[in-house]
Amino acid sequence: MKLIIDIGNTRAKLTAWHEGAPTEVVTTSNQTLDGLHAFAATHPFTQAIVSTVVRLTPQAEEALAALTMPLMRLTADTPLPGQLQLPPTMGADRIAAIVGALATAQSGAILIIDAGTCVTYEVVDPSGQYLGGNIAPGLQMRLTSMHEHTSLLPHVEAQGDLPPEGYDTITAMRCGALRGLQHEIEGYIHHYRRRWPQLRVWLTGGDSFPFAPDIAPIIHQDQHLVARGLQHILDYNTSRQQ
Repeated sequence: MKLIIDIGNTRAKLTAWHEGAPTEVVTTSNQTLDGLHAFAATHPFTQAIVSTVVRLTPQAEEALAALTMPLMRLTADTPLPGQLQLPPTMGADRIAAIVGALATAQSGAILIIDAGTCVTYEVVDPSGQYLGGNIAPGLQMRLTSMHEHTSLLPHVEAQGDLPPEGYDTITAMRCGALRGLQHEIEGYIHHYRRRWPQLRVWLTGGDSFPFAPDIAPIIHQDQHLVARGLQHILDYNTSRQQ
């Protein structure tokens, strides 16, 4: 059983991975990892991997150091399956999502979308070559920025009434942020499908959207895509050392 530690911008996700699938997922503070010890104590983990998109605090480093199983850290120098070449500055979550999608798709053009704090778009061509990607504000960031960068607009929760058009300030902001992001994602999909009609799309992250009927069927939603990729990276490097 493997322990997958994915430290994001707003929280850390701990996943117990066994025989190719997650068996339990919990979240904890990305600053302290205060739930890590208890989670590790309740499973017979033999290996662990950690990726982070934030600078680790001393408390988080202490929590990682206290683990009793071998711990691998994903860095820019970590060998990737399939000799995949990615930019050295790429975030660990983006790396893992790409590896996770490629491990599932095997071949063909792929668009990987991670809708979290930020929304990331990664493009892999039919030969398996990474072409590049984009980063845009996520749903919560869009809602928060409208409140923080204006004098009168309120703070609006993402959950709530979502009419076709807003009928007051709150629904107008919610619809503008969510439907705007939905149309952005659909626009990327239409753009790359014109280039590769057999494009496959993976969507992960904390947000979901009411996609158009012609788009929804081709989207593979996998909330464990980053953990899946981290597990493949761990397995690949373990086999290299044997």
